[in-house]
Amino acid sequence: MRAWQKLGLLAVVGMGAMGTMAARQQRPAFTPEQEARLRIREVMEGLYLIPGFDGGQSGGNVAVRVTDGGVIIVDNKFPYSFDFITEQVANVTSQPIRYVLNTHHHDDHSGSNADFMESADVIAHKNARINIVRNEQPGAPRLVFTDETAVFLGDAEVQMHHFGRGHTNGDAVAYFPDLRVVHTGDLFIYGQRLDGSTLSPFWDFGNGGSVLEWPATLSGILTLDFDMVIPGHGSIMTRADVRTFRTKLETVINRVREEITNGATRADIASRVDTSDLNWPLAPVRIQNVFDELTAAE
Repeated sequence: MRAWQKLGLLAVVGMGAMGTMAARQQRPAFTPEQEARLRIREVMEGLYLIPGFDGGQSGGNVAVRVTDGGVIIVDNKFPYSFDFITEQVANVTSQPIRYVLNTHHHDDHSGSNADFMESADVIAHKNARINIVRNEQPGAPRLVFTDETAVFLGDAEVQMHHFGRGHTNGDAVAYFPDLRVVHTGDLFIYGQRLDGSTLSPFWDFGNGGSVLEWPATLSGILTLDFDMVIPGHGSIMTRADVRTFRTKLETVINRVREEITNGATRADIASRVDTSDLNWPLAPVRIQNVFDELTAAE
């Protein structure tokens, strides 16, 4: 019996990797300095990171948990990232990649699912799978969960938790309890993209995201016992940084709510809400999204 069969996972058959493997795409060219930033590095004994700074080229952060029974990775960047990821993992271990955990469906995090599914089990929240199928992305996971599950491999346990909506409706957090580390996916991002621009949160309403529910989802993450955070994009952070991120989200919501009370319309809400002090360059449409969700909730 496989490790996942007792752990709240539902095996989905039929769609699989949507019938065929995606055609292997070419990885973009990076400067030597950028390549150096994207190479695998040790976080602590048994845990490595393949960095990702954006959804444009470098993709999301990939956590690599090495055990004597094989390797578990969290996220897998773009469809063209399979070779790069497997080469990077081979630089630190000869163990095969046995499990691939998706934090959500966006293809800068799950883009190589179809390639990995030839030799590993890919696991995601059920809504992430629904989003992959609806958006006609390759590599729909065959194994899904609802609230939580876990993978046991070698001497390691990696838990997956769904605490609610935020970035999408299928966000999952990977938790390494023995290491006191979480990988949040895009529920928490921080820092600069590879091109130097500043990262800011993106609520994907088209795929079930919710800015209003996002703070409560972060509160769920904070119930876990961890010190270190691997964000969806950006540098390794701390528990306190997640609390700060939650406060900033609440600030955006409250500022939009206040302007609605003061008579703001959808057309002028973006010009009335300033987020420059938060260091989040939110596009006007993002502020309008908050307006839409708040007014729909009334």
